[in-house]
Amino acid sequence: MARMIIAGASETNRDQMSRLLASSGFSVYRCCASASSLRRALSESDDSIIIYIGIIPDCTPDELILDYGSRIQVLWIARQNVLESCDSPEIFRLTLPTSGQTILGALEMLNQLHRRQMPRRTGADKELVEEAKSILMKQLHITEPEAHHLLQKQAMDHGMKMTEYAGRIVKRGP
Repeated sequence: MARMIIAGASETNRDQMSRLLASSGFSVYRCCASASSLRRALSESDDSIIIYIGIIPDCTPDELILDYGSRIQVLWIARQNVLESCDSPEIFRLTLPTSGQTILGALEMLNQLHRRQMPRRTGADKELVEEAKSILMKQLHITEPEAHHLLQKQAMDHGMKMTEYAGRIVKRGP
């Protein structure tokens, strides 16, 4: 399942959404109040569904789609006049007021869509990536999310797939 990230300037809205998701069996990865915290959360995750509530200064859902593409799905929940500013057809929109059941149904649909779009690693590829992360964690004394992010960044910087770069790390050894 994709990581659920709740983004919104209002703490009340984030808390309400978090409770709704938790009561329905969804696990919330992170709640973000600012553009910088949202981008940090996205940099730590391969795949995410963002529940974007209202407006966050300096970060629109359209910008997120441009920056992160198929790695994310966005559910934007806002008043009609706010939603009208959206240009991206990839963003799923719900107009406030809306029911919890409508939100949960939209999230279930986005989760299924996201699963179909994300490339899946084979068992051997997963093991290779995990082994490379373990090596990085030991060598650099970093956490698993930090190792994952570093592996991802280095692979992108070298124009390689993550599994390819993980193979290099494993061959090089601890």
